[in-house]
Amino acid sequence: PTACITIEDAEMLARMQARGTRIVVKLKMEASDNGMVESANTVAEVRGSTYPEEVVLVSGHLDSWDVGQGAMDDGGGAFISWQALSAVRQLGLKPKRTMRAVLWTGEEYGGFGSYEYYTNHKNNSENMDFVMESDSGTFEPTGLRFTGKAEAKAIVTEIMKYLSPYNASTVFDGADGTDIDPWMPAVPGGSLDNENESYFYYHHSNGDTMTVLDPDQLDRCAALWTIASYCIANLDKMLPR
Repeated sequence: PTACITIEDAEMLARMQARGTRIVVKLKMEASDNGMVESANTVAEVRGSTYPEEVVLVSGHLDSWDVGQGAMDDGGGAFISWQALSAVRQLGLKPKRTMRAVLWTGEEYGGFGSYEYYTNHKNNSENMDFVMESDSGTFEPTGLRFTGKAEAKAIVTEIMKYLSPYNASTVFDGADGTDIDPWMPAVPGGSLDNENESYFYYHHSNGDTMTVLDPDQLDRCAALWTIASYCIANLDKMLPR
């Protein structure tokens, strides 16, 4: 069983501990383990026109904590991943490589959906060009976090310059995400960087509702996600590894 408390309560307990106070917590929970059940990832793709076997993957997870609506964690990440494919299709673009969106199941419970996907596809990792995950909020975008070789980072840095008008073109070191971690660093990876200082105000709480999401910020995150994934999928060659 797992429980979350607010930041304010956690900081209060930290202050009490620092003062040497003996802390006793009485925790009442109604959670129960009803055993494993069958679930599924949701997968969609825009088939590549030249190298359909090579894949650029965008992702977020569909499941959420048992309170709130899961709009921020991780409805926003799922939305921009779906929107990346939707925008490319609506614009009539034909990427050279397949763009695949995977909306993971079972992330909160331990990354079960992504682990199963990795297990089933790891033997084809030479065709996985780039893996992306958004699971840290979709607030005002600032850029892309990247894991991979310096040569690949240089290419991604050039692509991200398209986001300069939105001040979202910075490429930071260190992509992260429960659902793409198994692929990296053998496969280059990226995660959304955004101004998410307030993320843990709402994380795993009743406050994680649609009101957390700002439509304009969400659109700009979707634009970043679409531009990055499409441009990488449309390169003449796969990213260096």
